[in-house]
Amino acid sequence: MTSPSSDRPSEGVVFLHGISRSFRSLIKLQQAVDKAGFATRNIGYPSREKALSALVDDIHPAIAPFADANDGATHFVCHSMGGLLARAYIARYRPQRLGRVVMLGTPNGGSEIADKLKDWLLYRLYFGPAGQQLLTSRDAATDALLPAVDYPVGIIAGNRSLDPITSRFMLPGANDGRVTVARTKLDGMADHMVIPASHAFMMRNKAAIAQTIAFLKDGRFTAR
Repeated sequence: MTSPSSDRPSEGVVFLHGISRSFRSLIKLQQAVDKAGFATRNIGYPSREKALSALVDDIHPAIAPFADANDGATHFVCHSMGGLLARAYIARYRPQRLGRVVMLGTPNGGSEIADKLKDWLLYRLYFGPAGQQLLTSRDAATDALLPAVDYPVGIIAGNRSLDPITSRFMLPGANDGRVTVARTKLDGMADHMVIPASHAFMMRNKAAIAQTIAFLKDGRFTAR
């Protein structure tokens, strides 16, 4: 499923939600980016049913015509695992006019929560194949899906948690309740910032929305 998209032949932004979420989780952010003058496409995908490689093929039919319809660059805005999916997608189906990528709470270095729960039956059943690809130590196949980036990436991390158990006992250092600030970072990123927001709700955070638009326009977050 996808939300309504605008049809302006301008620069476009593809939105990819996180695991166990839907496109609805990014509608507020999408609407703000749309108002900022970008064409938008907010894509839903079966995040808990397939591994990243298969999900890349699932989203391609929605992204390819959208990218072709825009005269300018095609950017990506992603929450959580959506950022990993964007990296894998760009590696396989790089748009001809690729622009910038904004990641919110993406576990580029994996999550210690996945490390600790990966063998639990309930975790495996709920998060599916992609959940096994969120580990801090990746197998060769997953590593190959996520090559080094050679495009502008801006990363927003949160340092507030709504889950004191995971924050205290599973995640070392500052974190958003699911991912540590350190694990959001990525070699080759253009910019990185930390905001007082939790993983689940950072997409609706005013600062995150404003900084997302700033990076899409200028390739840097604003002074802070």
